[in-house]
Amino acid sequence: MKASRDFWDDRSEDVVEAAEEEIAASFEALATALTSRWGGPEVVDLRPYLENEIPAPEPISKLCQLSAEMFVWHPGAGRWVALAVGQADSEFPILLLAAVGERSLL
Repeated sequence: MKASRDFWDDRSEDVVEAAEEEIAASFEALATALTSRWGGPEVVDLRPYLENEIPAPEPISKLCQLSAEMFVWHPGAGRWVALAVGQADSEFPILLLAAVGERSLL
């Protein structure tokens, strides 16, 4: 996980934009590395997991609370690797999240 600063004291456009750009650059660097190793990602919509009455298993539960989608690579052996960018609320840090899960969760 990589996190920007929080925005409790300053939510000015310049501060937020700089944080978004930093996290986006880190996301792109990791996504490029994962794509070169395992091919292009699958984009998974996380909203259905959040809207479901049955709680999603981890790490999906945490990811769907912070992000609307994740990029997923399938390295084999019944696992997936995912990247997502999210933010709990506008005052909280912007997060770059990496997760690994069992293929059966998707």
